Amino acid sequence: MTIRVLLADDEALVRAGVRLILRHAEDLEVVAEAGDGAAAVRLARAERPDVALVDVRMPGTDGIAAAGELAALTPAVAVVMLTTFGEEDYVDRALRAGASGFLLKDCAPEELIQGVRAAAAGDSVLSPKVTRHVLDRLRDTAPAGDPRGARARRLIGELTAREGEVLAMVGTGLSNAEIAGRLGVEPGTVKAHVGRILAKLGAANRVQAAIVAHEAGLSAPADSAE
Repeated sequence: MTIRVLLADDEALVRAGVRLILRHAEDLEVVAEAGDGAAAVRLARAERPDVALVDVRMPGTDGIAAAGELAALTPAVAVVMLTTFGEEDYVDRALRAGASGFLLKDCAPEELIQGVRAAAAGDSVLSPKVTRHVLDRLRDTAPAGDPRGARARRLIGELTAREGEVLAMVGTGLSNAEIAGRLGVEPGTVKAHVGRILAKLGAANRVQAAIVAHEAGLSAPADSAE
């Protein structure tokens, strides 16, 4: 099955580079390109891509605002933010807006291709160079008595023991297949668990669920960590 991709970046050279990389994958097709967030939303509604690669900072409607609109208007489109190292504050806001994850603009071509495939499959896309820093910062900067942490713990209290175990692994950035391998079950079983977890947490995607896990201080078993 061909994965349809929308590119949104105000720099034509960046779009050209990403397009060239994606052309090397037979299962990926760039169906539309936008130079700002407003155009990205408009084209996403018209073209219905599977994945939208969106730059964090663009003129007019920026990538964060576009991610929020896309999550609300076209929830079937997985939004992956393209960013540079050091923009963690922007990434935090984008993830909360409903983005499926983020990739660094200087990531390896294969990482970009695999990231698009993962997003299309419903997995989170978190560049390993900055993921731990972003999520750890969310946890470490939460003050004592932070209502977000209290709310996260209440939400997690609604999960079954197995769902809590799966959520902890989601919080480390593991894919469904990796979690299945650690639990000794089928990936489809993990996918069903994740679906129930998202519903109980009120999370739009597994990235938002991972944030809840970190806000609650939930940690995965030692052998699940990288």
